[in-house]
Amino acid sequence: MNGIGITLRALHDGERDLETDLLAVAERHRTEHEVHHVATDVARWSREHAARLAALGPDHGVELSGPRDHTAPGALTALREKAAQALGRRPETGLLLLEDLRDLHLAAVRNSLHWEMLAQTAQATRDRALLGLATDCHPQTLRQMRWTNTMIKVLSPQLLVSV
Repeated sequence: MNGIGITLRALHDGERDLETDLLAVAERHRTEHEVHHVATDVARWSREHAARLAALGPDHGVELSGPRDHTAPGALTALREKAAQALGRRPETGLLLLEDLRDLHLAAVRNSLHWEMLAQTAQATRDRALLGLATDCHPQTLRQMRWTNTMIKVLSPQLLVSV
């Protein structure tokens, strides 16, 4: 496996992890409706990115698995909802939310750097398929970063002062 394959694998794993983390944060902070809904929506982008990377992997000598299955059993979902409602908007929950947003932001930054490296390599090697993939997916990763950064900016003052 060459450097492109290694980077494809790292990005594929990063996108799968980011999708999982976004969905976990959405569930954990269900009472924060914007966080819940937006995190769920942007997790779909990472899922799509991982699937597209998996499809392109064999062209670069790397086998990548498809998207993860995130179906939750009904009872477990109900339990998570009740736990989120019980925690509500307490200060401790706010600090956990900030920590979660920070971790999501850093994961998206890591993925963004991998997309940038792949785009630059695709241009240098004239790999149209790889360049097309990076051109399509990287802007969504940048939007994931901007969303987490904006949420941190908006929530930090209120949450950090209230503790």
